[in-house]
Amino acid sequence: MTDTPPWGAGGAGDQDQGQDQEGQPRQPWFPPGSLPGGYGQTPPGTGYGVPPGGWAPPPQAPKPGVIPLRPIAVGEILDGAFTSIRRNPKATLGIAAVVLTISGVITTSLEFLLLSRLDLSAGADRTLTGAQVASTLAVVVPSGLTALVLAFIVQILLTGLLTAVIGRSVLGHRITAGEAWHIALPRLPALLLTTLLAGLAYAGPWVALVVLLILLGAGGAPVAVIVAAGVFGGIASLVLDAWFWAMFSMSAATVVLERLGPGQALARSWRLVRGSFWRVFGILLLAWLIVFIASSVLRVPFSVIAAVFSSSSASFPQAIQPGAVSLVIGAIGGIIAGAITQPIWAGVTVLLYVDLRMRREGLDLVLQTAASGAQATGDDFATVWRPAGPAEPGGLAAGPGVAASPAAGPAPPATDAPPPPPAGAPPAW
Repeated sequence: MTDTPPWGAGGAGDQDQGQDQEGQPRQPWFPPGSLPGGYGQTPPGTGYGVPPGGWAPPPQAPKPGVIPLRPIAVGEILDGAFTSIRRNPKATLGIAAVVLTISGVITTSLEFLLLSRLDLSAGADRTLTGAQVASTLAVVVPSGLTALVLAFIVQILLTGLLTAVIGRSVLGHRITAGEAWHIALPRLPALLLTTLLAGLAYAGPWVALVVLLILLGAGGAPVAVIVAAGVFGGIASLVLDAWFWAMFSMSAATVVLERLGPGQALARSWRLVRGSFWRVFGILLLAWLIVFIASSVLRVPFSVIAAVFSSSSASFPQAIQPGAVSLVIGAIGGIIAGAITQPIWAGVTVLLYVDLRMRREGLDLVLQTAASGAQATGDDFATVWRPAGPAEPGGLAAGPGVAASPAAGPAPPATDAPPPPPAGAPPAW
């Protein structure tokens, strides 16, 4: 008679056969800590041990500033633009408000002068003679040209200042308005010439269309042909302008951050956008719609108040002109709307420029090195943005400062594909 050991006594029995009481294969069990590499060591709150050499999740890209230092998506670009304003309102909203206030005071004064001139010329019967029209035009034309030139200069100034501020915010640096002015002031002439050259490119298709219509008319072409040429030529001109708008959209950032000349900046912008036209155009169009809608909404209350003042002229004292009050209220609305929307537009443009360079030139590696070393200040910061390597076959410069910075490593190939995962990350299945 054979004695059967009691259950759980550790005899040969089922354990020798590798089966449990129901005939299923028995899984071997090892006491905790009996195997190397962590087998059998169950962390608290889990039912499984951590295998040796197990795949750890890839490390997150550093984010010292308003965006993570890796290729970013559309939502991150928009979020970074708003974050730039929220983190440094004095150097974004403050700069825009001061510049636009100065411009608004000058423009409103010109409009008030024009309004007074029209009231004096029209007289009580509200009619104008030929001499009065000529004298009025003598005021209207210079005032209008002055306002256009002033608006152009203000736009250039805001672009340069805000580009400097938001470029620094990528690495988490907050600068004052004085520091932004110190960075942007030497670049304003180049930025002005760059904008003028881009404007000539925008006007080129329309000038060619006008010349074509004049030649058709002088040659006695049928009216239907002239109308068709005008319609299709206008559509083609709009398409070309949209194309130039996207291709030259990075030129301001290259002028301020990379310190390039006008021609170099336009060519640099063209190379950066080439191959990513539709993405750049879509992001810029989305940002323009956001800025346009926000500006319109912000102007509505001031437009309503100005209309009320204009329609209530009988209730005002003789010394108060409702037209002048409406001009002042409208100017205040324009200043507030511009002070909020201009930094948004500048932020989207600069961050889109940074994204293009991270995708094509490995700028994220250089920025990570600069952020970890905390060396991106003063002129050193300019060397971070400026491309230093020779041009590659695709026409793009090598990564900025990559060759001069051993820590940054070699520049990745110029492609829109995301960078390879870091060492220790699991393969992409």
